[in-house]
Amino acid sequence: MIEKEEKAYFSAENLRKTFDSAKIDVSFSCGKNSMTAIVGPSGSGKSTVLRMIAGLETPDEGKDEGNGTRIELDGRRIETERPSRRGLGMVSQSPSLFEHLTVEDNVSYGLVSAGMKKKLAREKANEFLKKFNLEGFGKRYPDTLSGGEAQRVSLARTLIMKPKLVLFDEPLSALDAPLRKKLAALIRDLQKAFGFTGIMVTHDIEEAKSICDKVVLIEKGKIKWEGNPEDFGIEKF
Repeated sequence: MIEKEEKAYFSAENLRKTFDSAKIDVSFSCGKNSMTAIVGPSGSGKSTVLRMIAGLETPDEGKDEGNGTRIELDGRRIETERPSRRGLGMVSQSPSLFEHLTVEDNVSYGLVSAGMKKKLAREKANEFLKKFNLEGFGKRYPDTLSGGEAQRVSLARTLIMKPKLVLFDEPLSALDAPLRKKLAALIRDLQKAFGFTGIMVTHDIEEAKSICDKVVLIEKGKIKWEGNPEDFGIEKF
């Protein structure tokens, strides 16, 4: 059992999932307004851990089994909540934008779904896009965007809903190195500006160390090491 941080803003205990060739069993926690990186080799279970937190994968054990799964965010148990009610946002490797909607309608989609009038939601979306260096992009469609622009729209669509916890599943892995570095810095700047708590899965150690407050190393479905980025070295892999 990994010892929890005192008064952790987010904690996950006994995230367990068994596959044909692998078994995942991890517990960890995060402080408020922090960024945590989950790193590890391919196939170590990083993305599955994120999907269990999001409610997109069901852990093998429920909360009523004594030492079963427990996921807590800002003092609230969420492991049995539907994904849409957990207070989370998620940004993946593929932006997964609605191709038939304009940028402004992609970004305002969640606001409209929550009951906001479409005109007001579009106004808020276009104002919000300025924070992502996307001013004037509102009427464009996803197929006219570069990879970096599309990922920034995806970030805007997620953050406009003010989630308590943002899950990043290798959001920069499809981009070239210079753009990766630029968007990594943007994510860190946005995290500080908006004050959200983030968990990022990445295979890039330097990326993790540059933008995160904590690193969690997973190997073969278990936590091998966790701590401050400055204490994490390549020898830990």
